Amino acid sequence: MTNQAHTLPTDEPVATLEVVATFGGAMPTGVTVSHTGRIFVNFPKWGDDVQFTVAEVRDGQPVAYPDQATNDTDPDDPAAALVSVQSVVVDPADRLWILDTGSPMFQPTQYGGPKLVCVDLATDQVVQKILFPQDVALPTSYLNDVRFDLRRGEAGMAFITDSAQQGPNGLIVVDLASGESWRKLHDHPSTKPQDLKDFLPLVEGRPFLEQKDGEVQQGAGMGSDGIAISADGSRLYYCPLGSRRLYSVSTDALADRALPDTEVSAAIRDEGDRGGASDGLESDAAGYIYSGNYEHNSILRRRDGEVWETVVHDPRLLWPDTLSVATDGYLYVTANQLHRQARYHGGQDLRRKPYSLFRIRIDARPVLLR
Repeated sequence: MTNQAHTLPTDEPVATLEVVATFGGAMPTGVTVSHTGRIFVNFPKWGDDVQFTVAEVRDGQPVAYPDQATNDTDPDDPAAALVSVQSVVVDPADRLWILDTGSPMFQPTQYGGPKLVCVDLATDQVVQKILFPQDVALPTSYLNDVRFDLRRGEAGMAFITDSAQQGPNGLIVVDLASGESWRKLHDHPSTKPQDLKDFLPLVEGRPFLEQKDGEVQQGAGMGSDGIAISADGSRLYYCPLGSRRLYSVSTDALADRALPDTEVSAAIRDEGDRGGASDGLESDAAGYIYSGNYEHNSILRRRDGEVWETVVHDPRLLWPDTLSVATDGYLYVTANQLHRQARYHGGQDLRRKPYSLFRIRIDARPVLLR
């Protein structure tokens, strides 16, 4: 029999990914791009050797940002410097906001660790630091991602997901003028990961599971993770890491500090199944919501009332983590092989360096609510 294996059909990619940068050290999670094209990434402290938790990509290499001193954690004063950053986001005013979990290795947080830090990109100086009280960023909290509407209040509002694995999930709202913050949808079912019997995530064709305390557990056991704001700012989209469903809620309801969660929950909309679970979400000015798809090495998008469509599918897109629409018309995405970490494979690290930062042309603009 003639060997015709090389002619057999295989899975075909969709669209073209461009490599922006690769990382041979710690694994990245977040990426954001300034209005002038500067690229920022971050490296949470999950066990890798993290020399700096926030970096600017210069000439293809990560450089501590805004400087090394800001990245040098003070164990006696977690508020003094960055601890372990999960997300970096450039806001509509072209300022860089750094979301610090204050939780290296997912350890319980202490006051001063969980914080939101603003850097003026014109001067590369920290200009604001917002610390979260312990009834907002709980000891179990893991602050995951953030979006902004600068039209609200005196200086705007930020919306944050709490994706805690061992405690209550929910959304956090921040008044950027006063620095005050509050929790909404505290442990609401829409913010929780689904149980393993209801949702079995598949990554690279294998069940994504974790052996812990002698039991098989959901690998994607974290709650409200991805977050995006609609083009008009009226809806906030969010999704648990361990779910294929997408939800949205009225931003007016979130911004009203006095509104009880029973009424906020009435403003939730189940946006349905996304064809696969995701880590990050994003939006653009044309009204599209973008959803990473770690089960299918893909990114999909949908406009309200329309059908999901594939933006890109590529075998190199191993765990698309954070999505960022930039003013240059590209969608940026980190691929960090999160699912190959040792914790999911009996202590054996299956990640293969380098980790990647990609982009794909979408000819869309970011949501700039200011």
